[in-house]
Amino acid sequence: MSGSSRIVAVLGPTNTGKTHYAIERMLGHRTGVIGLPLRLLAREVYDKIVAIRGPSVVALVTGEERIVPPRAQYWVCTVEAMPEGMGADFVAIDEIQLCADPERGHVFTDRLLRSRGTNETLFLGSDTMRGPISALVPQAQFVRRERMSQLVYSGSRKISRMPARSAIVGFSVENVYAIAELLRRQKGGAAVVMGALSPRTRNAQVDLYQNGEVDYLVATDAIGMGLNLDVNHVAFSSLSKFDGRRMRPLAPNELAQIAGRAGRGMSDGTFGVTGEAPPLDEGVAQAIMDSRFTPMKKLNWRNAALRFGSIDALIDSLEVSPDDEHLIKARPADDLNALKSLSQVTEVVARASDGPSVRLLWDVCRIPDFRGISHAEHASLLEVIYGHLHERGSIPDEFMARQIRRIDQTHGDIDALSKRLAYIRTWTYVAQRKGWVRDESHWRDETRIVEDRLSDALHERLTQRFVDRRTSVLLRRLKQKEALLAEVNDKGEVTVEGEFVGRLEGFRFIPDKSAQGTEAKALKSASLQALAPQFHLRADRFYNAPDTEIDFTDQGGLMWGEYAVGKLVAGAEPLKPMVEVFVDEAAGPDVEQKVQRRLQHFIDRKVAALFEPLLNLSRDEELSGLAKGFAFRMVEALGILPRAQVAQEVKDLDQDARGALRKHGIRFGQFTIFMPLLLKPAPTRLRLVLWALSSGLQEFPEAPPPGLVTVPVAKDAPQGYDTMCGYRDAGERSIRIDMLERLADMLRAEDSRGGFEAKPDMLSITGMTLDQFADLMQGLGYKAERGERPKVKPAPVEQPAAAEADKPTAEEAPASEVAAEEVAAPAEAAAEAGADSLPAEPVSDEPEVEVFYTFTWARQRQPNRGPRREQGQGKGKPRGKPQDGRGKPHGKKGGKPQGAKTFSSRPPKKEKAIDPDNPFAAALMGLKDGN
Repeated sequence: MSGSSRIVAVLGPTNTGKTHYAIERMLGHRTGVIGLPLRLLAREVYDKIVAIRGPSVVALVTGEERIVPPRAQYWVCTVEAMPEGMGADFVAIDEIQLCADPERGHVFTDRLLRSRGTNETLFLGSDTMRGPISALVPQAQFVRRERMSQLVYSGSRKISRMPARSAIVGFSVENVYAIAELLRRQKGGAAVVMGALSPRTRNAQVDLYQNGEVDYLVATDAIGMGLNLDVNHVAFSSLSKFDGRRMRPLAPNELAQIAGRAGRGMSDGTFGVTGEAPPLDEGVAQAIMDSRFTPMKKLNWRNAALRFGSIDALIDSLEVSPDDEHLIKARPADDLNALKSLSQVTEVVARASDGPSVRLLWDVCRIPDFRGISHAEHASLLEVIYGHLHERGSIPDEFMARQIRRIDQTHGDIDALSKRLAYIRTWTYVAQRKGWVRDESHWRDETRIVEDRLSDALHERLTQRFVDRRTSVLLRRLKQKEALLAEVNDKGEVTVEGEFVGRLEGFRFIPDKSAQGTEAKALKSASLQALAPQFHLRADRFYNAPDTEIDFTDQGGLMWGEYAVGKLVAGAEPLKPMVEVFVDEAAGPDVEQKVQRRLQHFIDRKVAALFEPLLNLSRDEELSGLAKGFAFRMVEALGILPRAQVAQEVKDLDQDARGALRKHGIRFGQFTIFMPLLLKPAPTRLRLVLWALSSGLQEFPEAPPPGLVTVPVAKDAPQGYDTMCGYRDAGERSIRIDMLERLADMLRAEDSRGGFEAKPDMLSITGMTLDQFADLMQGLGYKAERGERPKVKPAPVEQPAAAEADKPTAEEAPASEVAAEEVAAPAEAAAEAGADSLPAEPVSDEPEVEVFYTFTWARQRQPNRGPRREQGQGKGKPRGKPQDGRGKPHGKKGGKPQGAKTFSSRPPKKEKAIDPDNPFAAALMGLKDGN
């Protein structure tokens, strides 16, 4: 506009569109400058103007960022970085009420008094500034703007009941982090916004919130400075803050500045308190809703007419008091404190001896204390920077490179990355200062790259710590009542909407164990809803799967691959177990029934295949009488019966009945009645499971390793375990029942009354040492007497005389022979020489001793003798003495058998062939060939 400069104060509460109005007014002029209170807000406004006019005419100038195109027309700056003396057509200062801020107020007051556009000047802020502006800028016009939406106080709420699209305000980093962590566990996460964040990190966090990935924002009071967010509710976690010197309560207008961020445009908003914050006083709450606050009377001021003749003169000019009643002297800021500290350093005082040196020192002291470590450390850093600038005219490249290299590290936690970001801001600020580094473009790029890298890393850490993406996504989709897309990979990992939620093990969903509380409930609810189609697809695949993909465990579990899908339970009969399935209720009854049918088919076929001889025996309709009853006993015992338990039943069976039972593979052994086919590893494993089920055992014993003739006796095993394994306990070890019967055949030929010793083939068939065999025999009812006797050495074989001539030389002789000769030679030489001094090697006359055992039957004979050897067995020779009721085989005494002879009309039986599967088959064949 033409004519004299127009000064307008646009005042009102938040959400009145003041900043938007200022942007429109600036773009109506040829050139303009707008000063904003925060670097974050400056970046936001810059992006808006660039979107309208393009980047070639828009400049961004902050303490740590400088983007100035050659044809810049519109300058977006922080208030501290506003250029002076440009003569722009338009000038605007936002949040002008910060003139009353104890730390930065003097800067805003200086802009209020001295910054003017040639055509138009706008001051934007709270209506509490009307009085001071009227007094200090009499020509100013006032425009009142009303809030576009209603703001309502809603009282106190727990964080767990916080509505979606809420911002929770904390006044310390620790408080912000604690609230964000709580929201992550209960609500899926929150974005974090703090003034100390870089614009890049802040924008990335805000995008999480604005895009709906999280419904909550946790922030410091930085959101009160014009940041435009879609917030419906603002909750204060505290009503006091640390102002740099002390904890003080927030004034109503400060609360209103933050609470006013609730409700954007025409949408109403609410505000309240949460956590440990007490409810707001009714009068304060009403004042915030009505935007009625105590008018400001005093503004912070610091002299702008500085004298650079000396350090003392500069300090004196900075401490001048105002002469206006509406102004008060600002408390010493960081820059003035740094100047006073450096004025005590002799070297600095010596350097700052003229006006330009003092002005340079003042520029260095205005570097903000981004690190916030201590005044002394900050002053020490400024001293180093000033020394380089004064001595060399610029900061050395190697010094800059070393400082930046130390900071350029993206590992570490949130605190470590935040500190590095604060450190890099110092060097970003230095690089932005004209003439402070030799290659300004290079170092600005370098510091910007490092800041961006650290910003991205910090955003990633903040998101990892405070945002549970999967819970957030699932909760949002559940609220929207949309169908959720679930996928299950080959490893059973379940993802819903691309987020890992747990594992599908068979037909049971196992949620991710890292989720707890509300998060775990949300995960399970969303996952089961999405998994419903997957359960049906998996059930169809399982129903059509071959039996080779299904198996049972030693504990009765039913496995599909590596996943448990059910377990066996006892049925009406041992050979008819039932199935209990492991299927989530959410899968539905159809899936459960399909899985149950498939598992029942599997176990029925498994029993039919492994116990085919036993099932054929149970279905043989030709059996009758005692044979049918005995068959029932065999089926009930799963194919193995200790003979002592059925001694009378066996005795009562006639030869026809026994023959009918033998057709089914039943063998009548001296110790056990069994079906050899059922001793194989696979039937044995299933038999143990079926026996444990029918016996009601809580813990199922495992089968012995296959292929072993003897195994150690299982301690504390339930009664009958050895029999179901196909073994018989004897002493410290158990012996396989088929091998026990072979051993019994050998023992029958021995004199059990007069005593006998173990034969090599007995030891061979059991695979035992002599001591172990003695223990086994004692377990079978024999008495083992240990004895020792001289070992009979084999007679030496005489060598022919010619052999001496053919005796090999020492070079040709085996090492053992050479060693023997070397030992014998000195003794012979000494004997020939009669040397008394060389004692001869003592020769022991004691014979070598060997251990042997004599075995005799230890138990008393019973009047009712046990089962006799079956007719037709043996080789046509008279059988040995009858066995007692316990199955003890009676052997011969003195060589010939006693008693009446019996003959068989059958031809002699062929000698039983040695089982090639026997691990001692080779040794047995050797013994046989030797005989």
